[in-house]
Amino acid sequence: MILSLFRRFALALLMLAVAPAVLAEPAARSAPLVLAAASMQEAMSAAADEWARRGHVRPVIAFAASSALARQAQAGGRADLFVSADEQWMDVLARGGLIVPGTRADLVRNRLVVVAPVGRGERITVRRIATILSAGPLAMADPRAVPAGRYGEAALTRLGVWQSVAPHVVRAADVRAALALVERGAAPYGIVYATDARASRKVRVVGVFPADSHPPILYPVARLRNGVSPDAEGFRRFLLSPAGRAIFARFGFAAA
Repeated sequence: MILSLFRRFALALLMLAVAPAVLAEPAARSAPLVLAAASMQEAMSAAADEWARRGHVRPVIAFAASSALARQAQAGGRADLFVSADEQWMDVLARGGLIVPGTRADLVRNRLVVVAPVGRGERITVRRIATILSAGPLAMADPRAVPAGRYGEAALTRLGVWQSVAPHVVRAADVRAALALVERGAAPYGIVYATDARASRKVRVVGVFPADSHPPILYPVARLRNGVSPDAEGFRRFLLSPAGRAIFARFGFAAA
């Protein structure tokens, strides 16, 4: 009798422990999980905040290099939306059948700039870019994998200075890591997106790459096949809406 009562008491305690988790699971799963390029931190966070203000569950956003996020999706990690800093990584997922057909769209554009710590560094002209950038470490995202790095290498190659600059490049995991190196003074110059420079009070723009010196910097968005959130499509449409695009414009992104 005592053993039976003890078992019933233990079962009741177990049910009380499990119930909150069971009840919380649907709410947690309803929040869209967004994989977004590192350069979108402020803008995408603001968009998620606005979506929540409109009565929806706030999306959960993972920021990293587009290459790392794409590989996460390839590995089967659960996510609802992917926003890439270039088209190549979205193409990779599309070829692998990992995005929902008909949901891919160009979201915004960006520009490529050279930054230096505030109060340091001289203005760089196209004519003097090799001389200036070859003088010391140049922080930039890794060209072998990260879109910002590939754009930077393409621009410097087009200007005929990549070979002289390459030995001085400090390769960062993503564009925000490259920005941080310049902010800390670990590198006198860095190549980042214009929106990254705008987001930092510790750097200033000292040069802007000609738009035709590198492929267009487009950010495509698409839903992923392994997503489960019923809110994912709604949030994707919101990002592409006039209200969503206005948020990105506030942070320096141009319309796609």
